[in-house]
This record gives sequence, structure tokens and C-alpha cells, in this order.
Amino acid sequence: MSDSIFAFGLGIGTQNKEGNWLEVFYPAPIKDADKSALDAILESTNYTSGNDTIVLDEGDLNRLHMSLLKAGNIEQAELASRLKASTQPVVLCVLATDTAPANPAEVYLKLQMISQRLIQPHNTVLDGMFGLLVNTAWTSEGPIDVRELAERQLSARMEGRTIEVFSVDKFPKMVNFVVPTGVRIGDAARIRLGAHLGEGTTVMHEGFVNFNAGTLGTSMVEGRISAGVVVGDGSDLGGGCSTMGTLSGGGNIVIGVGEQCLIGANAGIGIGLGDRCTVESGLYITAGSKVNVLDESNALVSTVKARDLSGQSDLLFRRNSQTGAIECKTNKTAIALNEALHANN
Repeated sequence: MSDSIFAFGLGIGTQNKEGNWLEVFYPAPIKDADKSALDAILESTNYTSGNDTIVLDEGDLNRLHMSLLKAGNIEQAELASRLKASTQPVVLCVLATDTAPANPAEVYLKLQMISQRLIQPHNTVLDGMFGLLVNTAWTSEGPIDVRELAERQLSARMEGRTIEVFSVDKFPKMVNFVVPTGVRIGDAARIRLGAHLGEGTTVMHEGFVNFNAGTLGTSMVEGRISAGVVVGDGSDLGGGCSTMGTLSGGGNIVIGVGEQCLIGANAGIGIGLGDRCTVESGLYITAGSKVNVLDESNALVSTVKARDLSGQSDLLFRRNSQTGAIECKTNKTAIALNEALHANN
């Protein structure tokens, strides 16, 4: 066995009536745990090797607490001790290697590590995750298997209570699991678990950030960041703009936004942007869009498909107001962010 493991987390899980995991909340997951943490897990639980999810009882938690203390991992030891009071199942999820998740507990561990900024988007394997998750009603009384919702609602009404359903989805909103430092979020329901919000990011009320996607630094998000799209430090997404999901349409262009870019209001991209790029408001560029490339004197140099410009820096995309043709010029002006607007403290 290796001297370290990819990740592990102690969490509190919710199951449906069939005993299947709906979700697991990990308050303090660990990435790249060292040998001392691994030894503590091995000597105090039923974990042996590989990726595994174990339900721990009070005796397990007592032993794990002492082993982690001996290993010098005070934070995890204190968590193990505190979880002894849980009335819900306590889960230990160990990922020896970064492979495709095998159960919902592993999916939730990886999604929370992304949202806690332990892993950047695209830096962990999430293949097959949708098939592992149960469609869930996210309610005022916690997650409920949607197939069990009607019975729970009836029982609540009979007891004089009303269960409010906030959404029905395989994913919850991020802030019920993780609230990263230094961010502002206008509408928490529009940020899914597994989103990565960099320090200094503001997501306004109409902004949206999907899982395995997000920002790496200071950004103002008033548009849509689709699954898999990563936005570099200092870039802004204007109101109503959109980024096409990574690998949308079966193509091979990874959609991303570099640093100090601006996507104007109601604009959109189906190609990647390098650093210091601007897309004019209202202009949607797809990979197959024909683009007239202009020199500094506005003379036509060539006509290419937008995919040929994907990932290049210092570009200004605009639409000719007379002909409607999409044009591209070198953009020498970096986007200067308003420091007061982006303050998050």
C-alpha cells in the first residue's frame, strides 16, 4: 500500500428507506493525507486498502479519535470525537487513488473538495457520477428521496407541519455544504455543489455556476458559468451572458476563460478565451462562426472559423454594425476591475 492516500473525509450521511446514500456532508475533508493519517485509519477502523466507504459506530470513533491524536492530527481527532453525538450515520470515506467514484459518498467527497478549494475543476475524476446519484428533494427538513416525498409530506401535514421543497435535483446548492471565504453570492440557489469560487468572486443574483466549474480569483459573475468552464483571475461575465458547457455538442474544444477578460452583457462563447480578451455585448460566438480577422488599420487579413482562435490572448470580438459580420481585432487594453465593486470583506 502507498504511504499516502488521495483524500479522506469524516461526514454525516443521509440515506433513503432502502439504505442508499442520498448525500454526505464532510465538514473538513483532507486531500493528500500523509502516512500518519493513513496509519490512524488502518489501526482504528475496518478500512483495509483501496477506495472504501465505511459507517462508523461510537467505538470506531473513539478508536479513531485516539489514533488521530497520536498521529498529531488534532483537527480530525476533534471532529471524530464530536461526531460521536450524531444521531445520523457517520461515514468515513477513503479515496486511496483518484479514480471514478463508486458510490454517492465518494461523489459528495469530491464535489465538496472542489467547493472547499482543495481541488480545482478538472483536477479530479468524476466519470459516471450522475448514474450514482438519486433524484432528491432538497427540503426544509433536509434531503428526501423524491420517491418518498409524498409520504413524508402527508406525515408532516398530519403533525401540523409543512415541508417546503426548494428544488428537486441530483445536486444540492453549494452553500448548504460549503461557504468559501471572501465571496459574495446574490442567490445561493444558483450555485451548485462542486462549484469553485475563487477568493474575491462576486456572483450577482442572476449569475449561475455549475459543478466542476467556476472562478480562480477575483471575478464579477452576472452570467452563466456552465459545467466544466473555468474563469481566470480578474475576468468578468456581464449580465445575461453565457458560456457553453465544456465539450458541448461533442466537439473537442475545452471552453474556458483566461485572466482579465470581459464577456459583455447577453454575449456568449462556444470557444475558449485566452487572457485579456473582450466579447462585445450581445455577440454569441460558436465554434463554427465565421470571423473576419482585422489588422490595426481595420483591413481584412483573413476569414476563419472561431474555433481557430480558441484560447488565443488579446483578442477583441465585435460585430460590424453595418454588415453584421463578426470581427476580431487585437485587444491591447486589459480589463481594469473596480476594486470597490469587487470588495468581499
